[in-house]
Amino acid sequence: MRRPHPLVAKYYAYQATATFGFFWPIFTVFLLSRNLDYTQIALLGSLSAGVGVLGEIPTGYVGDRLGRRASLLLGAGMRATSVFGLAIVDSFPGFVAVYAVWAVGGAFASGAGDAWLYDVLADRLDAAAYTRVRGRGGAVNMTVSAATMLAAGALYAADPTLPFWVGGAVNAAGIPVLLAMPTVERGGDAGDESDSGSTDANHGDARLGVRDAAAVVRKQLFAPAVRSVVVGLALFFGVVGAADTYIQPIAVDHVALSETALGPLYTGFSAVAAVASYNADRIERALGATTALAVVPLAVGVLLVAPSVLLPVVAMPAFVAMKAGRAVVSPIASAYLNEHATPVGRATVLSAAAMCYGTVRFVLKPLGGVVADAFGPLAAVAGLGCLLVATVLVGRGLAALAIGTDTEYDPASG
Repeated sequence: MRRPHPLVAKYYAYQATATFGFFWPIFTVFLLSRNLDYTQIALLGSLSAGVGVLGEIPTGYVGDRLGRRASLLLGAGMRATSVFGLAIVDSFPGFVAVYAVWAVGGAFASGAGDAWLYDVLADRLDAAAYTRVRGRGGAVNMTVSAATMLAAGALYAADPTLPFWVGGAVNAAGIPVLLAMPTVERGGDAGDESDSGSTDANHGDARLGVRDAAAVVRKQLFAPAVRSVVVGLALFFGVVGAADTYIQPIAVDHVALSETALGPLYTGFSAVAAVASYNADRIERALGATTALAVVPLAVGVLLVAPSVLLPVVAMPAFVAMKAGRAVVSPIASAYLNEHATPVGRATVLSAAAMCYGTVRFVLKPLGGVVADAFGPLAAVAGLGCLLVATVLVGRGLAALAIGTDTEYDPASG
């Protein structure tokens, strides 16, 4: 197998550190052990989404104004700090504070990471390789997550806080990796920058002001070819994020898996998702971007309804499909939005899209928690699946009416 270009290798190394594998398989169980109920856990998720919504535009602006790498460094530092904090706090208000830091750190990384990758590929390699590199970077992340998840249950059994100490250290390792990555100038022209140590430069009209950022978002995010896709993606990511909360209690209480088995279960999830992400560009070529962004969420929605209609054990294959579906959709969606954004303001536009995703999560998380407390987690997952199916079908019809003819967008055409 041919070695990746050094720039791409650095991106893959960064993706390897951006993992929550050491603690994610036991996260909900850990929160329940801290005497939180489903509604409180859902409210924490909603808080995280809400803080992320408020932070996406300003953090995206930081990425465009001060540089993508500076934004990524802030994000990596805050995420590592928040993971360490999870090992320390033991009350609902404490978790609220830690979740807020986590959300802001995620907002700093959300738009800047994809904008950095697209810009550096466009300048030094080939922008058409974005979906492939982004998808395989996700595969690296998920492969590392799969390996680390195997240890989650054992670490939790030894000490419930140990997964967070180890996980925080891995996240912190992303900081030196980021420092070794090249910066790119705003406007997408990296020029003759060296691969490390250089700083982002300002270039007159490439300098993005606050009013310019608002105008960029209005013009690019609300274009007909983009807005319908963003709405559909917001529902998809919102449903997946809310349904993910209930995997662990369903696995333990309805499928009779032990807490120790959660690590291998999540390893399986990540392994399948890694394969899906690795092949995202092939799926994009086979179906086309807009078709893939409709078909995959529709299939996931149908499968999430199945456990409550058939047998609870069907939930595990449904969750496998959900994880794989998200792994496929993420790079295709990111490539689609990058191709529809101009170099100046790209991180702001991507952060604005992430803000839309966070808004939907903000609403769905507590609603799912209330349903889960009242009727159980299986009912919450089924309700989320029904919502996703209905939204995809209605949204697809409205998009066809708005655009007139449903033309397939080809990322390779630029």
